[in-house]
Amino acid sequence: AFRDAHLPQSGALLSSRESAASRASRRTLAGAQSAGRCRGPRAVAGHTKKKQIGMANLVAPQPLLNLADPPEDGISSVEFSPTSPDVLLAASWDATVRRYDLNRDRPLVAAATQPTACLAATFAGDDATAVVGCVDGSVRVARVDGALQGGQAAALGAHDAGVRCLKYDAQHNVVFSGSWDRTVGGWDPRASTGRVATAEVPGKVFALDLAFGAADTKLVVGTSDRHVVLFDARNLSTPLQHRESSLKHQTRCLKCFPDATGYALSSIEGRVSVEYFADGDQARKYAFKCHRVGKVVYPVNAIAFHPLLGTFATGGSDGGVSLWDGAHKKRLAQLQPFPTSVAALAFNADGSKLAIASSYCFEEGEKDHPKDELYVHTVLNHEVTPKASQPSA
Repeated sequence: AFRDAHLPQSGALLSSRESAASRASRRTLAGAQSAGRCRGPRAVAGHTKKKQIGMANLVAPQPLLNLADPPEDGISSVEFSPTSPDVLLAASWDATVRRYDLNRDRPLVAAATQPTACLAATFAGDDATAVVGCVDGSVRVARVDGALQGGQAAALGAHDAGVRCLKYDAQHNVVFSGSWDRTVGGWDPRASTGRVATAEVPGKVFALDLAFGAADTKLVVGTSDRHVVLFDARNLSTPLQHRESSLKHQTRCLKCFPDATGYALSSIEGRVSVEYFADGDQARKYAFKCHRVGKVVYPVNAIAFHPLLGTFATGGSDGGVSLWDGAHKKRLAQLQPFPTSVAALAFNADGSKLAIASSYCFEEGEKDHPKDELYVHTVLNHEVTPKASQPSA
């Protein structure tokens, strides 16, 4: 049997900081376009038919670094360098993309300012180059190599609405973008006019990821109205498959398994589904409840897979982070609650660190809330090792 992942209530969640009018207007724009960004927690009852993952370890103190010089407004995305395990990239509603080096006494290396709020950022080719997606629809290449007050980035092109997610395909040197204009774009970050492909999808793009298989690379896109569209990353002209999310509410995040056999998808209603690509594996898919406190249900904003072990972390608007063994349907651990919503998560390349963006997601509208923070958790073996691989007590 599966059990709810009940997380303890966090401590004081209020601060005196109030968002400026300009920041509020940016969020108002985002809410209008994303149709659900401000969906808040709600009470539910009677959800007894869905499976619920079993609990393992209780909350315990964990080694945690609170990064100095965090973004000054909502944190949209975090990503570690694929080659440097201590280099971190963060995009923010304060219109900056920031690079941190965890080996430095002062980790902030660069803060490249953009014309408008940054909704996504990804490394592209090296640790000094980032591609940034902005709320005005622009896709830009930014240098993040050490200029703390870096200038605006060069524009590759633009969508007709905000760019919610980005993913870099190193094998083909293409950055894929997902936009609220109901399209996916492919961009060459080396070119001045970098769009190399465009595909229409049936809804606003809320999540996007790549599955790097031995024979091919799949692009998996989660959109509004619970659509999931699969493409061959080399050819966006025709989808490989069009699915409907097995969850009943709006998609919040989607991440592919490290072994490229499937993906995990989360929703605004405190659930995660584990899905598979192959027709013969469809009987293995399942969904479970998480990020609930009593009868209050919170959005699951973030998923991150351990790159080596295949276990994964989830972060929710309850301020909680849980770590899961999806293959054995067990929760391995949960971190101490963070001061506000967990907006984004990312493991580094060797799985030794987990970046956590603690950033209010405006589920309950404008209100006093804790300031935005970036944390880096040093991962412990028992938190990520699959249950069957752990030594017996």
